[in-house]
Amino acid sequence: MPKQTLIFESPVQLSTHNSMLKIVYKDKPDDVTYRAIEDIAIILIDNHSASLTTPLIGRLSEQNVAVVFCNEKHMPTSMLMNLDANTLQEKYFRLQLEASLPLKKQMWKNVVENKIKNQAGLLKTLGKNADRLAKYANNVLSGDSSNREGIAAQCYWKELFGKGFIRDRFGEYPNDFLNYGYTLLRAATARALMASGLLPSLGIFHRNYYDAFPLADDIMEPYRPFVDQVVLQAFQQKKRKLDKETKHKFLELYYTEVPFGEQRVQLGTCLTYTTASVAKFFMGETKNISYPRISCGL
Repeated sequence: MPKQTLIFESPVQLSTHNSMLKIVYKDKPDDVTYRAIEDIAIILIDNHSASLTTPLIGRLSEQNVAVVFCNEKHMPTSMLMNLDANTLQEKYFRLQLEASLPLKKQMWKNVVENKIKNQAGLLKTLGKNADRLAKYANNVLSGDSSNREGIAAQCYWKELFGKGFIRDRFGEYPNDFLNYGYTLLRAATARALMASGLLPSLGIFHRNYYDAFPLADDIMEPYRPFVDQVVLQAFQQKKRKLDKETKHKFLELYYTEVPFGEQRVQLGTCLTYTTASVAKFFMGETKNISYPRISCGL
């Protein structure tokens, strides 16, 4: 059964009853809803009057549910993660700690190649020029020492949103839409990494002492164009605010089927396959990280 993503934007009391998630909206105390916790992947809390009981937090953690909390500006800012989500964690943690620099550089090369290929794929589906990006993807060196990622990004953003657009985390619209989508993607990636026995705090490229999940930031890179496509749709519709409909579009993305190898798989499931291949990479069982591909129809 596909995992669910739940979003709570109204005052709500969340607790557990018979191993189920019990949902009681504070303006409708007699209307009680139950959800199976094992069927939930992500819970997004976007209301400061929402409350969770301690037993529920423990149960959600046991089931590796990523619980994301938003600030007063309705932007995701923090998350709850399980520190014991896989029986082989100690083995994988040791492999991450002992990973050689050449292995990390090869992994990053793989990530960058896939990211640029998906950026090129998105531009191609939109009828835009993707030739330069396709060439960049085929010329990525170990560790991306020639910075093909950065060079490709300059071309990509201009083609996607116009020559005047500058991608900046603190920049003007539609940067706020991108930030929102990427934060949800980061949470989903961190959850998948933990489920695969990996520690999100040990990155292969991103190294920021104030970043709790650098490995998630690394591995999610080729997934960013999927988020970009959702933002582009809102941009073309001239939406200037992150309304409820747009937020749900970001969440629905993880239930969208996309090309993965020779089959079509839900994007949320693709993340699980990707992080499993990352674990195999650390173990020396593969030299390729598995990623989905961009296609029309998202």
